[in-house]
Amino acid sequence: MDDNLTTPLSYISQYNYCKRRAALLMIERLWDENSYTAMGRNEHDHVHTPAADHKSDCIVVTDMPVFSGKMLLFGKCDAVEMYEDENGCVISFLDNKKFIPYPIEYKHGVLRNETEYELQLCAQAMCIEEMFDCHIDKGAVFYITSHRRREVFFDEEKRKAVYETVKQLRSLLNSQTVPQAEYSSKCKKCSLNNLCMPNLEKSAKKYITMIHGSFKEE
Repeated sequence: MDDNLTTPLSYISQYNYCKRRAALLMIERLWDENSYTAMGRNEHDHVHTPAADHKSDCIVVTDMPVFSGKMLLFGKCDAVEMYEDENGCVISFLDNKKFIPYPIEYKHGVLRNETEYELQLCAQAMCIEEMFDCHIDKGAVFYITSHRRREVFFDEEKRKAVYETVKQLRSLLNSQTVPQAEYSSKCKKCSLNNLCMPNLEKSAKKYITMIHGSFKEE
């Protein structure tokens, strides 16, 4: 495996949601859609068109490409609110004016606390920081169904967690190993459930134990 290969930003949240899911996506190239992913994709349509819309207090840049040479990550921000500020950084594609970027990640559903999305958002901020030589303190995850945002602060703990996730993703890619399934409540909503078959291993072990026990009785 080439250590210089870049990794999509979205795998930050995938890995922290489920290591096996991340490996199935990255290594096995598996994908399947269910009602949750379909709704999320449809709701994302309006932020997946590149644009720079002027609002009353900021410029909203949608579908903004970002990249980190240090972490070898690439991807796109759903939206970045650019607040003009003399203490901000120069954004070349916005007339070289100074702005403080505020990244926003759009997610399907109602307001909730999910670490995996916060880390994905933090990774986006770290990419922007590297690209424009700035520091970003915070951003937000916007939950489309409830039309509410949860503000996220990019503290040292989250930044370390992003670096650690990148390290683990590189390890998975280099080893080409898919972790064993660990069934949890998350599996019910996972679009890869039928491909992952998280209950199969336990069912197989139970069957073998039953057969082995019947031989002993005879």
